[in-house]
Amino acid sequence: MADIDQASVIPNETSPPALEGLNATDPNVTEAVNATVAKFVATPEGTALAYGSLVFMALLPIFFGALRSVSCGKSKVAGENGCDYEYRNSSDMPETITGRDAARFPIIASCTLFGLYLFFKIFSQEYINLLLSMYFFVLGILALSHTMSPFMNRIFPANIPIKQYQLLFTQGSGEAKEEIVNYEFDTKDLICLVISTVVGVWYILKKHWIANNLFGLAFALNGVELLHLNNVSTGCILLGGLFVYDVFWVFGTNVMVTVAKSFEAPIKLVFPQDLLEKGLGASQFAMLGLGDIVIPGIFIALLLRFDVSLKKETRTYFYTSFLAYIFGLGMTIWVMHTFKHAQPALLYLVPACIGFPVVVALLKGELTEMFRYEEVSPENPAVKEKATEAEKKDK
Repeated sequence: MADIDQASVIPNETSPPALEGLNATDPNVTEAVNATVAKFVATPEGTALAYGSLVFMALLPIFFGALRSVSCGKSKVAGENGCDYEYRNSSDMPETITGRDAARFPIIASCTLFGLYLFFKIFSQEYINLLLSMYFFVLGILALSHTMSPFMNRIFPANIPIKQYQLLFTQGSGEAKEEIVNYEFDTKDLICLVISTVVGVWYILKKHWIANNLFGLAFALNGVELLHLNNVSTGCILLGGLFVYDVFWVFGTNVMVTVAKSFEAPIKLVFPQDLLEKGLGASQFAMLGLGDIVIPGIFIALLLRFDVSLKKETRTYFYTSFLAYIFGLGMTIWVMHTFKHAQPALLYLVPACIGFPVVVALLKGELTEMFRYEEVSPENPAVKEKATEAEKKDK
């Protein structure tokens, strides 16, 4: 989770260049300076298209990531619980977030954010972004491959043979041998990796906003799918802590905005406000941080799994929280557009995503049941021991 940085909804602006050394008495130079300094003003159509697209893109990983977290969250074997792919590698397994993890996360996120801010102030932004680009190049290829895997399983021709591969690195020998890397994959995974690598090379060479968004959507979907809150209370602790974190770093300092605009990595979704004028070569972007998608997204996914546990036909809490997210993000964009200032999206998302489902649970008389709902990691040894004891008692 430390790799997912937060950035609020920010309208991108063109900063004026330094004017020292220019002859202001020359009318030609003055005219050129005025044209350069003038800030870009988006048309109403361009603004609506940009923010509407950001909202739509934000909803995709939340919706599909939540569905995948239900169908495949506890599956280890392909075909189990309706899952059409299997978790062969430990990196693909869901990770359970406990209350202690949730309480520590805002502190870790703050240290990471401020550390990046200092790095950008002390060292050359060009070299930092080069290192980060290579790092996210590898992560993005793996994330996009994992995202594509279920779709590849559906469309892969049945008459093509599927071969199994294993990448294994070990350390030591004999009984002291220790696995460093053990990655299993097949022909379909190779095709996904090749496609993802093409996108990665495109991103590294061009830094194109479409390639950025493909990686960003993959990171967000994987986060919602594989990061599981163990209960609603943990979700409230996490969202509440990050609520304070987001408000402080956006309103209290310029750290969040500075890092978001300096950080050239696919940790945010962007969409050009001048797309209608300049096409795919547009350069004036509105942006939404992945943290503002993944953090509420894992809470919404938890509520979907709670809906499933109730064994009812309806998905009341999922749809309530999903609509609450749309409402909160819409409020963020409206306030930002009205006051012309970057907004901490969690300021509006957290009250909506927690408040709406709680009110519905109160009205339905299921509030206690909601907060008693508990998820455990099947890989936890203590859980396995308790399950074994329970089985013995049943026998």
